[in-house]
Amino acid sequence: MYKPNTLWTWAFLIIAFIQAAIVLAFEGFVFATFQQSLREGAGKTPQSRTIPTYLTLFIFGFVYQLILVYDALRLKNTIQVIGLCIYNVGLLIYASVQMDQIKKAITVLRTFNWIKDDADVWGTSKPFLIAVPCVIAFGTVVLSVIAWKLYDEFAWTIYKHISADLRMKRRYLTFQIYIALLKFDFFFFLGFTVQFVVIVLAARDVEFGLTIAVIPVTIAILVLAAFWTRRENTAGMVFIIFFYFAALAYFLFKLVRMYQPSRELVYLAARRSLTTFAVITVILIVLTIANAIACTRNFDKGLKPHITKRKLENEEEKVMTTEMQPSMAHGPVPSRMTID
Repeated sequence: MYKPNTLWTWAFLIIAFIQAAIVLAFEGFVFATFQQSLREGAGKTPQSRTIPTYLTLFIFGFVYQLILVYDALRLKNTIQVIGLCIYNVGLLIYASVQMDQIKKAITVLRTFNWIKDDADVWGTSKPFLIAVPCVIAFGTVVLSVIAWKLYDEFAWTIYKHISADLRMKRRYLTFQIYIALLKFDFFFFLGFTVQFVVIVLAARDVEFGLTIAVIPVTIAILVLAAFWTRRENTAGMVFIIFFYFAALAYFLFKLVRMYQPSRELVYLAARRSLTTFAVITVILIVLTIANAIACTRNFDKGLKPHITKRKLENEEEKVMTTEMQPSMAHGPVPSRMTID
């Protein structure tokens, strides 16, 4: 089991954990305040489901971030470390959007008398909702500084396993970016789907069942995408790229549909947060398609031995684990690089 062994690896992990703990504590307080203020029967309204949904997404988002932090440090994956800083910016945007959405939800619920008369939900929750993006913004700055230090720390550990050929380095960089994008695609797709199912759809809708069914299929597709890339399976990658284009069409369709006058009221309770997730997901899908095509073009050019994992023989090797450990099953790896 991997354990951080330097100042900056420990710092990156600890800052991510502290940020998650503070934000989830604030969100938990807002959730408790909100739930205690509701009258009986308010749970049937879409607005009453907004705060529980946001809290659930934040819990999942930060737990998933901690998993990715550990994974990035274990693999000494510089690209994923940088991606986590950008991921934090995505959480910052979401935290900023939720403040307006929660205010609107509280206003609607109070208008229809679903909130108790003596409850000052907005006044109590507002300071904590302001504090959440501030904490995430500060965490993003600190994580970015540490990421810069980790970039220097991981540079030699990573690239000494790749030959001196600059083209090979670029191929490996493309592979790293693609694998990192798959990990972030998972969260933003799932985040959009959870909000869409919980806040917008009714359980009796046909679309509800179809949306639920798509979740395990998407997870399987993302797993296969990584597997076929490592195995350099061209036919599999063609199928995956086709799926990406279908997903892109789906999210663009949802974006347009949310702002159609005939559907406006259906999406109103979560339109801004859904838009945020949909836009980020569309950007990620476009980047994923570009990198998937680039990875496919790099097949059969000597990268496969560097990225096929092998069983580590001893504890010393485990400390040096990276994503591109060579596999002896594929023959000798080209000579190691020298410092440029």
